[in-house]
Amino acid sequence: MDFAPTPEHELIRESAHKFGQSVILPGLAERDRAHESDPSILKKMGEAGFLGVCVPQEYGGMGADYIALGIVCEELERADSTARVVMSVHVGLHSMTLMQWGTEDQRRRWLPKLATGERIAGFGLTEPGAGSDASNLKTTARRDGDAYVLNGQKTWISLADYADQFLVVARLAGGAENGKPSFAAFIVDRTLPGFTSRPIKGKLGVRAGNTGEIFFEDCRVPADCMIGEEGDGFRVAMSAIDHGRYTVAAGAVGLIQACLDASVTYAHDRTAGGEPIGKKQLVQQMIASMVQGREVGRLLYQKVGWMKNAGLRHTRECSMAKWTNCAAAFDAANKAVEIHGAYGYSDEFPVERYFRNSRGAMIYEGTHEIHTLMQAEYELGYRTDKPLRHNLPSWRSGELAGSA
Repeated sequence: MDFAPTPEHELIRESAHKFGQSVILPGLAERDRAHESDPSILKKMGEAGFLGVCVPQEYGGMGADYIALGIVCEELERADSTARVVMSVHVGLHSMTLMQWGTEDQRRRWLPKLATGERIAGFGLTEPGAGSDASNLKTTARRDGDAYVLNGQKTWISLADYADQFLVVARLAGGAENGKPSFAAFIVDRTLPGFTSRPIKGKLGVRAGNTGEIFFEDCRVPADCMIGEEGDGFRVAMSAIDHGRYTVAAGAVGLIQACLDASVTYAHDRTAGGEPIGKKQLVQQMIASMVQGREVGRLLYQKVGWMKNAGLRHTRECSMAKWTNCAAAFDAANKAVEIHGAYGYSDEFPVERYFRNSRGAMIYEGTHEIHTLMQAEYELGYRTDKPLRHNLPSWRSGELAGSA
């Protein structure tokens, strides 16, 4: 087992870190206060290659491995959660799911423009009455000739107002498997008649990122835009969630590092009793706890990245990484506010933003409670993972080995 990063990983980390400092951070405080997003950053992320970091070169991507994807997420969230959310949605939930479930024609149709950022992608699963209970979806898809007619609503959709296309999961009208509802997944273009979106305002965190609702009113989606087959929709969605959880888990490590960056600087600069507060043992205890969370979290997400590279099923391990890392990030942000004292309660320092952003990550891509139950059920033997019919392209020595 080799823990050494490759030269490519080191270059990608350096590039993502510089991007965060030079592109994301300038003007961020003002955008966060105003609850305004900057869509030009999406284009710049595409130009930098991040939106195609793990997309094979034959589809227009960088062709790096899945650990590289985690590194990009870590460094971008070190700047701000909004940039990592883009990676989670555009790359993890959408592009990687296309890589896994799409036909060769669908991959060549969509991935090249997604990899460069020419097109931006979203993901539509959550509904007003279906969050953790994803099987309770009400959005329907009815076959009508050479198209499916979608009706319904999705909410808490990142990039709702900016994405050019969405991977949407819907209940098949009249379809059932063993008496249970049947689902299908579609790529839905925002220019289709019957598609609309509107933003969600007043969020606690990730304020500089776009979040909204999307609506389908007799929206006709061509049949060749179905991902997988009829009845595959729920499995497609759960595969996508694995990819999304991986990016969130990796990003959480970056948020912990951001808390450390701010807290170490403040602990050196701030004095109490004639010495820097970094000399105080209780402050040191909080710093040490953050370091512990960062190191454990990085090992957890890189293990998942290794499993992805090998083409192994990793739902249990991905859940563990997301569950553990997001809790550690929230704890680190809380401690960072404590170290900063009253200043930590003001947006004069970034730690109050870290605190707000870290709370959301314990809700999306599976709540803290959902992951707690998952880990218990795995250990008790109540939950097992069956092999998927479609696996991510695996990697051997940095080369694409093919998909099962």
